[in-house]
Amino acid sequence: MAGALENHSAEQPLAAFEMEALPHMNDLFRAAARLCQDQNKASDAVQETFLIAWKSFGKYERGSNCRAWLFQILFNVVRHERRNWFKWITGREEDIVGAQLSAPALVPESLTDGDILAAVDNLPLQFREVLLLVDVEDFSYKEASEILRVPIGTIMSRLSRARGILKAKLADVARSYGVLSAGA
Repeated sequence: MAGALENHSAEQPLAAFEMEALPHMNDLFRAAARLCQDQNKASDAVQETFLIAWKSFGKYERGSNCRAWLFQILFNVVRHERRNWFKWITGREEDIVGAQLSAPALVPESLTDGDILAAVDNLPLQFREVLLLVDVEDFSYKEASEILRVPIGTIMSRLSRARGILKAKLADVARSYGVLSAGA
């Protein structure tokens, strides 16, 4: 009888975890793929996210925003992985945002979803994170602020900069489609 009670109590947290966390797996993978820019690394990051979430599910407040909680874990996993990669490459720990800046690519004649995704992928990480959370995943500024652990003003500033960079990168293509006038 005691074994049956133990088994039932072990299954209850698993069922709760599956019910609250697993529905967000596709959203997490989509965001991880944009952040990591590699399907295998994204898959690893999502697996690590769910492992950490499962291990700390007892600390999770049921009924709160599980999706935001999982995204916070995912962003921490991705940042940790990037720091480890950078330390391995250079032998020291630094911010790699500057290393991601590159010369602007030529704008193609026709715009495809791939072109838009490539433009998003070329954003510096701090801008890409905010754009993904607010514009793609529909988190509020407050939720994005909590996930990334930065002030709301920083979220708004980074989002504005990200949108500005995308607008500049995609403006010529928009003109070729007649979406923008030549003077805009």
